[in-house]
Amino acid sequence: MPGEIAIGIHDLSIASTEYVLTHATLAAQNGAPVGKYERGIGQLSMSVPALDEDIVTMAATAAAPIVERHGADRIRTVVFATETAVDQAKAAGIHVHSLLGLPSATRVVELKQACYGGAAGLQFAISLVHRDPAEQVLVIASDVSRYDLGSAGEATQGAAAVAMLVSAAPAVLRVEDPSGLFTADVMDFWRPNYRTTALVDGRESISAYLQAVEGTWKDYTERGGHPLGAFRAFCYHQPFTRMAHKAHHHLLNCCGREVDDAAVAHAVGHTTAYNAVIGNSYTASLFLALAALLDNADDLSEQAIGFLSYGSGAVAEFFAGRVVPGYRAHLRSAAHRAVVSRRHDIDYARYREIHEHAFPADGGHHPVPHETTGPFRLAGLSGHKRIYEPR
Repeated sequence: MPGEIAIGIHDLSIASTEYVLTHATLAAQNGAPVGKYERGIGQLSMSVPALDEDIVTMAATAAAPIVERHGADRIRTVVFATETAVDQAKAAGIHVHSLLGLPSATRVVELKQACYGGAAGLQFAISLVHRDPAEQVLVIASDVSRYDLGSAGEATQGAAAVAMLVSAAPAVLRVEDPSGLFTADVMDFWRPNYRTTALVDGRESISAYLQAVEGTWKDYTERGGHPLGAFRAFCYHQPFTRMAHKAHHHLLNCCGREVDDAAVAHAVGHTTAYNAVIGNSYTASLFLALAALLDNADDLSEQAIGFLSYGSGAVAEFFAGRVVPGYRAHLRSAAHRAVVSRRHDIDYARYREIHEHAFPADGGHHPVPHETTGPFRLAGLSGHKRIYEPR
């Protein structure tokens, strides 16, 4: 529309962890063929946080380069999306606000709805910028995916953060109207307050995800969205990377298209590069897919990209974005690849030790050993308070 303000992602930065466990190591421990993981679910390895890393340290690490490049004068809001919060009351983003030295005249909130939270944060940010185009919003999605040892979900674990600067006249991606929405009361994945690991009904979750694909696309098209053929690629939430293939296969079926595996791979192939080696990062997963697409695909200038965010429970949204000409000059491709390559392999015993670590609930002084080589660390717990510091 003439005179309409373009709003979207002006900058994008990712972070992960100090350690990585390969699925070859996990398969050897479980006595399973490695192909069960690498071909069956499309996962090669999973990021594992060091003891002094968590959603806050990853979030600050992802966001710091954005603040360094653009400054913080126009950032009036920080939206932190996560389903692995470190506190039931205080937003994790306040710790990030402090670590990055953001202005006090800032609102900071935390969003939760399983893996959908990051997309919700992006949409809320767009509304704020539309109200005042001079403002920018820092949206951060950061999560650590944890399941019980030996459970079916264990192989899909992972950890990552994605930070996005949302602004008018974006340099990377313009987010377009309309959105297709879908909500259903489903117990496919959940984590009660008394548990540190999630519960999941795998079959129910896949079924609910595919139902959400169909529901969001129906709503999107009824509201005047682009036809299927208008999209160059599709970014799907990836609890495991083969799910992106299943989801696009289902979308093609819903649209009455002949399903061709090559066409599915063409639509989603570039989007799985980071998720395949990082694992499920919940709220960050969809935007890791976008980062992988932008970093690895041929020129996408003015191409429409479809986004499907799914959060168990369940809420989903389908929306479109259009890649801005000249976007490549603003990418952080080398830094993103370094996020993957800097991780150190650990064996299963070390992974298990980290997995089973928990702070005592006595509120005492519990320092954490220095492990991370990242810029921020969790120094410990004291008086029931988490203590963060630059490394």
